[in-house]
Amino acid sequence: MGESAAAYTQPLPQRRLSADAPNIIIMMLDDAGPALPSTYGGPISTPTLSRVARDGVSYNRFHNAAMCSPTRAALLTGRNHHRVGFGQIAEFANAWDGYTGAWPATSASIAKVLGYYGYATSAFGKWHNTPATDTSAVGPFERWPTGQLVGFDHFYGFLAGESSQWEPAVVENTIRLTPQHHRKGYHFTEDMTDRAVKWIRSQSALAPERPFFMYWAPGAVHGPHQIFKEWADKYKGRFDQGWDVLREDILAKQKELGWTPKETKLSDRHPSMAAWEDIPKDEREFQTRLMEVFAGFAEHADTQAGRLLDTLNELGIRENTLIFYVWSDNGSSAEGQSGTVAEFLAQNGIATEIKDHLRVLEGLGGLDALGGPKTDNMYHGGWAWAGSTPFQGTKLLASYFGGTRTPLAVSWPAKIKADAVPRSQFYHVNDIVPTIYDILDIVPPKLVDGVTQDPLDGVSMMASLSDAKAPENKTGQYFEVMGSRGYYEDGWFASVFGPRIPWKPGFDPAIFDWSPEKDTWELYNLNEDFSQARNVASEHPEKLKHMISAFNDAAKENKAFPIGGGLWSTVFHPEYSPRNPANEFHYNADVTEVPEFNAPKLGSSSTIAQVDIELAPDSEGVLYALGSYSGGLSLFIDNGKLIYEFNNFQVERTRIETSEPLPTGKVQIEVESHRVEGPAAPIEVTMRINGKVVADGRVPRSPSLFFTTNDTFDVGMDSYSPVSETYYDRAPFAFNGTIDKVYAKYIPDTKKN
Repeated sequence: MGESAAAYTQPLPQRRLSADAPNIIIMMLDDAGPALPSTYGGPISTPTLSRVARDGVSYNRFHNAAMCSPTRAALLTGRNHHRVGFGQIAEFANAWDGYTGAWPATSASIAKVLGYYGYATSAFGKWHNTPATDTSAVGPFERWPTGQLVGFDHFYGFLAGESSQWEPAVVENTIRLTPQHHRKGYHFTEDMTDRAVKWIRSQSALAPERPFFMYWAPGAVHGPHQIFKEWADKYKGRFDQGWDVLREDILAKQKELGWTPKETKLSDRHPSMAAWEDIPKDEREFQTRLMEVFAGFAEHADTQAGRLLDTLNELGIRENTLIFYVWSDNGSSAEGQSGTVAEFLAQNGIATEIKDHLRVLEGLGGLDALGGPKTDNMYHGGWAWAGSTPFQGTKLLASYFGGTRTPLAVSWPAKIKADAVPRSQFYHVNDIVPTIYDILDIVPPKLVDGVTQDPLDGVSMMASLSDAKAPENKTGQYFEVMGSRGYYEDGWFASVFGPRIPWKPGFDPAIFDWSPEKDTWELYNLNEDFSQARNVASEHPEKLKHMISAFNDAAKENKAFPIGGGLWSTVFHPEYSPRNPANEFHYNADVTEVPEFNAPKLGSSSTIAQVDIELAPDSEGVLYALGSYSGGLSLFIDNGKLIYEFNNFQVERTRIETSEPLPTGKVQIEVESHRVEGPAAPIEVTMRINGKVVADGRVPRSPSLFFTTNDTFDVGMDSYSPVSETYYDRAPFAFNGTIDKVYAKYIPDTKKN
């Protein structure tokens, strides 16, 4: 037989990690202000955050990038957000290097790197780091979570910036899942957590020798604020004092817990921010209910996170699991502005009055409709400001810690000793990846898949995990979002408010004359002023000059120029916002669930849409639809009438319908929409059948950008959230006949007079 069989040995797989390498979970909520969790003195119960903090350590000077996609890109790569193309959210990308919204191969994610070291990896919840035009069912998939450039093994969640919690457009890996309308008892945060728990259990059962890395990031508490009524009811009456008094109460509790220094002062309310006393008494019940819904939504999300901890305990693997609980990707969002039933009014620069929202609620049965499937509500900007206590500012303001500061709790029972003393070193989300590499003794790779890697911008926090008094090792950090900017160095912070006021309805005409050179910089000595309450720029002109120069150097190095580049396709040139580059669209009846960024912009551009169809006496159903119940348009047949409905974010519904009987047989239906150029412009709509005008009308206002980020365009049905109340209970209200084709093309806008 030749060599003895006894000489044969089974080769063992090469192991690149230590035998006790921990499982790793990063948890992160969305749009939750730094002052909200009860763990650190806030008004919202956060039992899971408290569990993680109690088992480990907490950081009270930890920071994000003030906006969703930028923070997530920095968190998952260890680089600054402009360096990886995310100077703004994916939906507002443009061609400047720092704003492309396209994850570069030069900045491998932690999922990809850990995968090469033997980790199983997964992501659940909100993603928001794929180019908006790449999110249809045909990809391309390289920048999806499981794509080659990102590298997660498994993903379950939604790709866009937000989603309905009741009727989400869910993706599993690269497959868009079939919509399920009105599932009783369904909520997306629970669904994604069910999937996450199942994944952990499967991993533990089938590959227990392999550590795992999980990124758990629900859409909560980003708008729309949607939650079961009983969760909102927990907070009934808890906010009746209003946001000004709430800030005072929160700061007192923060000081009592030692979370905030005793000498901390409340920063002033911005002159454009309403005081609670400014709110008419007959509107206050509406405003407090919005906050109650938000609070219930936040507690519910934190409670779902607790199910992950419970699972780890049940499997006996909690001790050796390293958890980073990042409270939020940015501060509380003031984009609800004056309080709203439809948050995208703000994104599209459409100003409304509270009476419009109360009228909508009256038609839905009253305040109890808030938080349900028929509203996309968000609270007043004043509540967001209260969630920033003691800081000024909110989400979208990189200038103030109300927009960029977030609590962080870290626990690893096997290796990190529990310590209640807050860590006060200045850190940023880009420091988590270097910390994990340091813990695992991984040298950041210089090459990944043959591509030279950019250096990490973050630093390791490892020393501070065991020593609250460890020296600060982050020498500087820049911040910039939509022209709002700041720079930290050695206990000093220089900043510029920026041209956009998040809580102010509509677009201030002054923004169109803005340039960064005209901005006035502020300066804060954080060694004496924890809350940025006192601007000392006039007292330290040389220090301010140095800080501005340091910011400019960092901005240049990280591709952040032109400053304010994120405003280009949101305010200055919405026509350049990400969109399908085609001018003509040819669809058949199999085309459904097309994200709005891939579809013809029927609601925000001048278009002609044609439907070749065969009609019968009993024909009914949707011919095409774009958007959702909170905003969209639909062409459908019901009770023998052809109906065009334009749903302007619920506050205005324009319905144009035929009065004569419809013909039968093969016909061509044409909808011509002439939009007047400019923001929130009206649209003149004409409907024809076989060339004959059968109805016309005027839509008084239209979106300048889009109806939705996560709902879709459909032919022959209305997926996910239905646009029209007429067929809401019959959704998806599929057409019961034959649609041969749908054709759409752009036509010139009507010029302003």
